[in-house]
Amino acid sequence: QVQLVESGGGLVQPGGSLRLSCAASGSIFRIQVMGWYRQAPGKQRELVAEINSHDSTTYADFVRGRFTISRDNAKNTVSLQMSSLKPEDTADYTCHADAIPNGSTWARTYWGQGTQVTVSS
Repeated sequence: QVQLVESGGGLVQPGGSLRLSCAASGSIFRIQVMGWYRQAPGKQRELVAEINSHDSTTYADFVRGRFTISRDNAKNTVSLQMSSLKPEDTADYTCHADAIPNGSTWARTYWGQGTQVTVSS
């Protein structure tokens, strides 16, 4: 099994910055993609950003230029540096990983518990 643990959420003023981190642990053979989704109250979950094992990144249009995703393949961690935060960025942010467990030949998607980000003055 693979476990994902997030950290770094909290309350920040508009225009401020936060850094989210996610660490994967467990019986991991390889992680293909890591990233972040978010879900605001009353809205559907949406992709924020993701990064593959070759550091190729994908960003949602609403965060491009403001958020930066990075990963450390040796440590199985992914981070999301969020800048110029807006009230509409308020949401529960969840880490995900497409990982191949040890003993398996195909990847499964794993999810963290989520961390709340609130942007408010």
